Amino acid sequence: MGIRASRDLRGSATVVTSQRVRAGRDDDYKRWQEKTNQVVRGFDGFQGTELYPPASGEENEWVVVFRFSGVKQLTAWLDSTDRRQLLDEGLPLFDGTPTQEVLTGGTPAHDVVTAVISHEVLPGRERDFMRWQDKILKEQERRPGFMGSEMFKPVEGVQDRWVVAFRFDTREHLDGWLDSEVREKLLQEGRGYFRSYDVRKIGSAFGGWFRFGEGSDEGVPPNWKQAMSVVLALYPTVMILDLTVGDWFRSLGLPGYLALFISNVLSVSILTWLLMPLVNRALAFWLLPSRARSLRIHVAGAALVAVCCLVLVTIFGLTTG
Repeated sequence: MGIRASRDLRGSATVVTSQRVRAGRDDDYKRWQEKTNQVVRGFDGFQGTELYPPASGEENEWVVVFRFSGVKQLTAWLDSTDRRQLLDEGLPLFDGTPTQEVLTGGTPAHDVVTAVISHEVLPGRERDFMRWQDKILKEQERRPGFMGSEMFKPVEGVQDRWVVAFRFDTREHLDGWLDSEVREKLLQEGRGYFRSYDVRKIGSAFGGWFRFGEGSDEGVPPNWKQAMSVVLALYPTVMILDLTVGDWFRSLGLPGYLALFISNVLSVSILTWLLMPLVNRALAFWLLPSRARSLRIHVAGAALVAVCCLVLVTIFGLTTG
């Protein structure tokens, strides 16, 4: 896959916002973000939003992705009085000024880990910058887990920075590229073409298990919903495997480490191709960001999953003694 500059302003538009939250204010920030999500859902063209908490060991920097059907609709949200009021309200929660990158067009990919890098390109060095990006792409294609890269030119009146988004299959592979000596040498070479750059990482713990149809741009559920849904499907899978093939493995005298490995392969396969698609369809009203737009739906879905888990625990408790 090559670098592609998106110029079609009629296509989808995304804004990636990164903000560092003050120590001890995470809960306040999450409440403020949920209020922001409620407001943005009322804007024309809104398609979905995702919140990504900081990774373990990193600075307390939260990334939020807002998706709209077009740059016109996105701009209406960015320039709205509602958003300015929300930003003023949230200022006491932020450590520094939030940053944002606007991406127009492009191909959504929710089941991989994405890095979004914005560059302030020096005037007159745009062609050199694009040739330099070609060199980076050639090196990225040699890296394990690389899945594609796209380049987004500035959007007049909305954003004056160049944005590059590239995807890897795992966080480890992405970090391996970001921390590599090859990339560091390329960065030194590229400093003659841009003044500064910012890196934002976007990933999902269970993204590959939450697909809602080919070409869907619904976004992924929040991590807590993903975790609850996976537990709902994983618990009965593990229990049934232990009561069936587990007994068989024990009767054959297989070593525990080998039996556990085979059981893990079976359980992940069952979840990926059988149970998670069923869970996605059954809980779509709660999992899909475009449908779960009220507190009542959030609570009802969580309660339903909790009740189902309780029922499963009761059933296995009674049947296994």
